[in-house]
Amino acid sequence: MTEPSYLSLHRSGELIKRAEMLNELLYSCNICPKDCNVNRVENKIAACYSGYLPIVSSYCVHHGEEPVLSGCSEEENDNGIGNIFFGNCNLRCVYCQNYEISQNHKSEIKNEVSIERLAEIMLELQSKNVNAIGLVSPTHFVPQIVSALVIAAENGLRLPLVYNTNSYDSVEVLKLLDGIIDIYLPDLKYSDNEYGYKYSKVKDYATHAKNAILEMYRQIGSKLVLENGILQRGLVIRHLILPNDFAGSRETLKFISELDKNISISLMSQFYPVHKALEIELLSRNIREREYEKVFDLMEEFGLENGFMQEFESESYYRPNFRDRTEPFKR
Repeated sequence: MTEPSYLSLHRSGELIKRAEMLNELLYSCNICPKDCNVNRVENKIAACYSGYLPIVSSYCVHHGEEPVLSGCSEEENDNGIGNIFFGNCNLRCVYCQNYEISQNHKSEIKNEVSIERLAEIMLELQSKNVNAIGLVSPTHFVPQIVSALVIAAENGLRLPLVYNTNSYDSVEVLKLLDGIIDIYLPDLKYSDNEYGYKYSKVKDYATHAKNAILEMYRQIGSKLVLENGILQRGLVIRHLILPNDFAGSRETLKFISELDKNISISLMSQFYPVHKALEIELLSRNIREREYEKVFDLMEEFGLENGFMQEFESESYYRPNFRDRTEPFKR
């Protein structure tokens, strides 16, 4: 098995230095592009409704990610990925499928854990023979995650980390993750800043997200490093197809193709109206088959051949229930 990059940083002492540098950013928080400038070390609450301690809403073995992450039974590598779902979020997506944990801060505070406990969770998931550790919505807790990683690495963590993000990330912070994260899994939500504000309540989403992906690409490139069909290192860009093309799929795929046509893309058809989307007429339905097919055609038009596509009917499969924190995807 390929050794995760963070282990060499750990042996050299660089990993703990990175953790210290990231923690310094919390004193006047600019961990994400919102630049709240509040002192989260003193537990002041930022726009993500988070203070100092990380919030772990759920952690579990998940079999519903891309086949190169979760594995598949045909390849006999379907061990799943050990996902850690962090509570709260720096976005406010009106259609968030994880809204029970991302936009429910008053309830989520009870799920705060210590840095030491977060390290234990990483090791507990590794003991379940998973393929990787998935950090889901990690952006607002990056310093705490890297601090926990130092402890986990000292105690035998040997799995690659998957940075599963909404892409509203700080380039400065991503640079400090260079050599720590082996697998980037960003979701490029919108190509237009207007819709980023309208449906996720952040200014300049598209601008910051594209810059973040450029930095991820600088670190990782487009090559996927696989062992026995499982991803060890690589960049996979997700794109959720939205009704009425509010995601701006043409411009999104054009941007990716101009960066590198060999980048792997994961097209997601799992949108279904939930949370506040039920109250918005143009978002209050599932995507239509012709919308799905149109985005597939755009992939071909722009010469994007690498990646994954969910089946059109997949939305019924990807419906988490975070009232069951131990098995939110149990069917």
